[in-house]
Amino acid sequence: MDVLEAIFTRKSIRKYTGESITEEQLKIILRAGFAAPSAHNRQPWHFVVIRDRQTLEKIASSHPYAKMLPQAGCGIVVCGDSNKEERIGFLAEDCSAAIQNMLLAAHGIGLGAVWCGLYPATERAEEVSGLLGLPGNTIPIGLVVTGHKNEERKAVDQYDEKKVHYEKW
Repeated sequence: MDVLEAIFTRKSIRKYTGESITEEQLKIILRAGFAAPSAHNRQPWHFVVIRDRQTLEKIASSHPYAKMLPQAGCGIVVCGDSNKEERIGFLAEDCSAAIQNMLLAAHGIGLGAVWCGLYPATERAEEVSGLLGLPGNTIPIGLVVTGHKNEERKAVDQYDEKKVHYEKW
């Protein structure tokens, strides 16, 4: 899929068939995350792949926007290592770039995906940290839910000329 087509047609998918994604599909998505840009090339990200049904259900029960996680069959928690990037803003931006790459990669190979936020929602981040046994320097930034789509969503052009400013506001 052409990169511009992927950008303009990607939609958040919240309904899944329950069919597992392959190791090859997972590796493509993870490689896309690792290919993201990062401030000073610190690459502070770590990815926790979750396929265990009980863990998926525990996250879904505590995260108000991740109820679809058990049906997707795969969740990837994107975490940032604060020892590699001390500035939380850069750490969150770097991990967010990785998440966007992963969403586009999933779409590009025909899967569905949705980004469920963890940081800065303290209660969500703490719940996932405890459940996954994350070290204290590791901050869960977002959850990429991915799997085989059980819905199709039409792309909508969201360009808004009123929000574009040239030279000055």
